[in-house]
Amino acid sequence: MPTLKIPCVLMRGGTSRGAFFLAGDLPRDPTRRDAVLVSAMGAGHALQVDGIGGGNALTSKVAIVGPSSVPGADVDYLFAQVSVLERRVDTSPNCGNMLAGVGPFAIEQGLVRGQDGVTRVRIHNVNTRKIIEARIPTPGGVVADEGMTAIDGVPGTAAAIHLAFVDAAGSRTGALLPTGAARDVIDGIEVTCVDAAMPLVVIPASSLGKTAAERPDELDADEAFLARLEAIRREAGRRMGLGDVSGKVIPKPVIVGPARDGGAFTARYFMPASCHKALAVTGGVALASAATQPGTVLQDLVEPPSLPCDLVVEHPSGRLLLNVSQAAPSAAPVVSVVRTARRIFEGILHVPDPAAAVTAAAAA
Repeated sequence: MPTLKIPCVLMRGGTSRGAFFLAGDLPRDPTRRDAVLVSAMGAGHALQVDGIGGGNALTSKVAIVGPSSVPGADVDYLFAQVSVLERRVDTSPNCGNMLAGVGPFAIEQGLVRGQDGVTRVRIHNVNTRKIIEARIPTPGGVVADEGMTAIDGVPGTAAAIHLAFVDAAGSRTGALLPTGAARDVIDGIEVTCVDAAMPLVVIPASSLGKTAAERPDELDADEAFLARLEAIRREAGRRMGLGDVSGKVIPKPVIVGPARDGGAFTARYFMPASCHKALAVTGGVALASAATQPGTVLQDLVEPPSLPCDLVVEHPSGRLLLNVSQAAPSAAPVVSVVRTARRIFEGILHVPDPAAAVTAAAAA
């Protein structure tokens, strides 16, 4: 079968890792493109042994970057979550950790010219149709490889990348509180449905017999808990206007509880079938946004903050610091976060040509 040879860069973005492609190097047809991504990552096998995925949802991600299609942005960024166990691709969510690598990738691939000092890259996230502003250290116009910034969940230090989610509210549903209420009751439990960078259903851990301080593997082993969490998630998705979400990864369920280490609260974020080893940046943006809204379940854990403020969310690998501000009293919150990224390798990826496979099947 003919093989496609596609330029690819493997990067760590925040606490995730994945393949970065130029949009022009992938098939334009979404079905054919997704077939390429399935092969590239080795989806359908627990170890992803036939691809470059890492056998975990956090390392089976793809960023597709190209020239901007909208005014006011420098580049387009389409995020794709490639399933580990299924040969399936989901482009309904966004990923803020992978987002940290988009600016450096765009500069190094020549989509954006690096400035001496700091380069600002305005990124149009195609998944959510929202703009995120990234500030990347570029001494001499070159992306900095080293720095002194550490983030929980990643060993060592690297250069700080600042991400500002300037227009995050209503990423998929068009509203910060898509059900129109700060609280809903699902399966007898008070929850908050929020949509800012990522649609979430936020659930008090105590309502499910948990503390939100459990280890991810402990939560993943509790099948009855996961089944109830999924039932709540599906009903939340319906109420949020997302339809039948049984085959989607949004909304993400998050359980929250009291802080244990001086933060605002602690959280366990699900992807949705397993617990994140840290906390997705987009999940942090949504949680911080919900914490500013009167009446949400988060305000049972933390007093409504006066903006601007810093808000710390505790997670399994440590803490995520978020800065929350507001341009005007009636405006949606603007949430900023610091991440790091690293270019790991670049080369040519060899994948079977899905068009040839279709042709061969038709001939048979």
